[in-house]
Amino acid sequence: MSQLYALARRVWKYRWIGLGVAWLVGVVGLVGSFLVPNRYESSARIYVDTQSILKPLMGGLAVQPNVEMQVTQLSKTLISRPNIEKLIRMADLDLKKQTKAQQEAQIEHLMKTLSIATTGRDNLYTLAYNNPNPEVAKKVVQSLVSIFVESSLGATRKDSASATTFINEQIKTYEAKLEEAEQRLKEFRLRNLELAQPDGKDATSRLAEMSQQLNRAKLELREAENARDAARAQLEGERGRGQDATAASLMQESSLSVATPEIDSRLDSLRRGLDGLLQRYTDQHPDVQTTRRLIRDLEDQKKREVAELRRQALANPATAGGAVGAVQQELSRLLASSEIQVAALKARVNEFQSRYSQAMEAMKTAPQVEAEAAQLNRDYEIHKKKYEELVARREAAAISGDLDVAAGVADFRLIDPPRVSPRPVAPNRFLLLGAALAAALGGGLFASFAASQLRPVFFEPGELRARTELPILGVVSRIISEAETRRVRLDRLRFLGGSAALLLMFGAAMLALVVISARQGG
Repeated sequence: MSQLYALARRVWKYRWIGLGVAWLVGVVGLVGSFLVPNRYESSARIYVDTQSILKPLMGGLAVQPNVEMQVTQLSKTLISRPNIEKLIRMADLDLKKQTKAQQEAQIEHLMKTLSIATTGRDNLYTLAYNNPNPEVAKKVVQSLVSIFVESSLGATRKDSASATTFINEQIKTYEAKLEEAEQRLKEFRLRNLELAQPDGKDATSRLAEMSQQLNRAKLELREAENARDAARAQLEGERGRGQDATAASLMQESSLSVATPEIDSRLDSLRRGLDGLLQRYTDQHPDVQTTRRLIRDLEDQKKREVAELRRQALANPATAGGAVGAVQQELSRLLASSEIQVAALKARVNEFQSRYSQAMEAMKTAPQVEAEAAQLNRDYEIHKKKYEELVARREAAAISGDLDVAAGVADFRLIDPPRVSPRPVAPNRFLLLGAALAAALGGGLFASFAASQLRPVFFEPGELRARTELPILGVVSRIISEAETRRVRLDRLRFLGGSAALLLMFGAAMLALVVISARQGG
């Protein structure tokens, strides 16, 4: 406590230095508070309506962008160097001749002072700017509003155009790939034209089918050869029989040689037709099954007619002698017909055998050919699918672009047009005056304290002993006269008067600000 009291007495000794510094700082602060120019704020409010009636109706037909996110991103990126440069030209801030450094300083100043505030939930944006010139502030906000609206439309159209250009380039690329795949597929089919089958069966299925046809033809050939041998043996037996054979045995032998040429001709025609069908279809085909059924019906009919002819021959023995010659003629005709059928079946077997051998040779390269064909078809289908998807996306992008032109990304409504506040928003001169007063008082105290530290004075012996660490031999007292006492009292009054005058100066300045503010409000 004693140390604080000693410090206060030393500071009080240099009070006039402190008062002078306080007055100097106070006057400078007071003048500066009034010289700082007023700044007027211009603001505007915009409501962004992101709802559109057309967009729900076009769901699934066009790309639906996230409009809220686009507008939010636009508001965050609106204050950028290109937009600020555009704003300077629109607001005529570039009319004054400026150096490159001044232009950069102006751009930096605008980027720091322009503000875009939003409530977030209601899509309500407030654009504000303050400037010493209210007209300049208003022009800047008007230009910022125009840039805000135009940037949203321009960005959407630019995105739509960029997307369409990119999709068109991709379509051209895949169109070239598709044409190249089609060309490769065509060349492959021309190289392997002999392997192409209209039914779409693979080589293994075709080989199995040829094997069935060959086996069937061999079976029919063996049946025809057996029938031919039987007819030849029967004809030779007829020629070796004597004329003295009994009528009953003659009729019995003739009954074995009864023929039906009309039915045999129809059966031969149906069998040839069945062979042709089996070369193209399987056994389950309706035409094959119908032909087989007709052949069975004719064979049953032939059996019935042969039995009827044998019965008639046995019932009329008088005609046996003449029947022997007719039987021999009929057997000769049947033998010739059998020879022809055997020759035809041999040619068919040889043809099927040749085809089967060629198919077996083709089987050696068939897997590689089929694998190549599968690869070509897969590449073609992939390119075709991508091409069709890109074409569909291009149409969707075109519809989306037309939708944005018709309905717009969003509806920008100017709730409050740009206006300038009648009162300046800055500076706060009351705060400046208070700060100036505080700085004056602080400066005075600091000056007195600094002087007391530079030229210290000791008022107590103990304080001197503690500072110098030397013994004090004695103390000389000072007798203050009455005139000295009056001088000290007068000096205190003058100091208090000077301090009061400083406070009154600041009080008068604040009173003047109150009057000025009241007049501006009126």
